[in-house]
Amino acid sequence: MSNVSHAGQDMAGHPDVSEMRDRHDRMMGGRDVALVDGPVFLVGLYCAVSPWVLHFTAGQPALVNHNLIMGIAIAVLGLGFTMMPQRMYGLSWAICAMGAWMIISPWVVGSSPDIGVVLNNVIIGALTLLLGLVCAGASMRSARPRS
Repeated sequence: MSNVSHAGQDMAGHPDVSEMRDRHDRMMGGRDVALVDGPVFLVGLYCAVSPWVLHFTAGQPALVNHNLIMGIAIAVLGLGFTMMPQRMYGLSWAICAMGAWMIISPWVVGSSPDIGVVLNNVIIGALTLLLGLVCAGASMRSARPRS
């Protein structure tokens, strides 16, 4: 019976180690904020359903449509970060802008919003802005050449 265990062998002496490292870096490139993709998606889903969760569908019909559209857009960006991170991290600043817009939208889109609607959109906006800043910071960090 042959011994097929490779315990104790180091890959440092392998002739293709540099090529394997480069390929691994390409495959894992852009995954610096893998833990942020899920929260961005969940914040987007909550934003989309929040008018029905907080029951402001009758009192703020313009905000209902607004939150639904913005929530879907945020969730789609979260999915995009998961599927194509190298191409999507350029849009992390767009998520920041969407978060800032969500903070001010009750006064711009809504008509005399109550405190529940305002708090809902401010919290969603702050979370979106924060997650966008994390994504933007990671994309800027990964764009710098490594020495």
